[in-house]
Amino acid sequence: MSVTSGTKTESGVGETIRVVIHALLIALVIRTFLFQPFNIPSGSMKATLLVGDYLFVSKYSYGYSHYSIPFSPPLFSGRIWGSDPNRGDIVVFRLPKDDSTDYIKRVIGLPGDRIQMRDGLLYINDTPVERQRMSEYVGEDPCGAESGAISRVKRWKETLPNGVSYETLDCADNGYMDNTNVYTVPAGHFFMMGDNRDNSTDSRFLGQVGYVPQENLIGRAQMIFFSIAEGEHAWMFWRWPWAVRWNRFFKIVR
Repeated sequence: MSVTSGTKTESGVGETIRVVIHALLIALVIRTFLFQPFNIPSGSMKATLLVGDYLFVSKYSYGYSHYSIPFSPPLFSGRIWGSDPNRGDIVVFRLPKDDSTDYIKRVIGLPGDRIQMRDGLLYINDTPVERQRMSEYVGEDPCGAESGAISRVKRWKETLPNGVSYETLDCADNGYMDNTNVYTVPAGHFFMMGDNRDNSTDSRFLGQVGYVPQENLIGRAQMIFFSIAEGEHAWMFWRWPWAVRWNRFFKIVR
């Protein structure tokens, strides 16, 4: 009896190990080819994305590069089944200057475009982007002055040439990058900007971000699945009743 019992126990352990391995393989396939979760650590995309948002990024939207694979082993160069993002997409990408770092920004410039900021207004190919004033943004400070503080900030609605509309924030009337030289986007690259224009390190800073190669694209932001207030920790589940932003669950990212 003891021998039979031991055999059954050993068989049960083996079955458990097989189930765990299968589950890990399925998770690896989903993460590599379909969806990968990311969280937002900074306010550069406010008010579209907030610090503490957790979202799913579709890995298949632009095809696959070696950055699509966990730990990014340099198994191949370029992209497989590659396609270009549309102007206005919110994209996760590897920072060209440090390919161990993930960034999330909005695609503003496509290959060959000329991008410039003049007095805080975005120009694409010498044409100003349509911009309408909206009511002020009221919420967690987007300008970096004080974490968790509630601020009122000027807000605009921009509409790109392809009809994509979104909100931008304007912390300062004469911000550091409100007037720039003309950026000409190279072939095979994209120009990324944050919606929080005066508090975003993006393609306007050539020495820090610059033009983003197609190979560095990870995927397109699709949906927020969890969100917790700035300064809170998701693992502190006992604080969820008042710390979680319940109204942001399952919000489509645009």
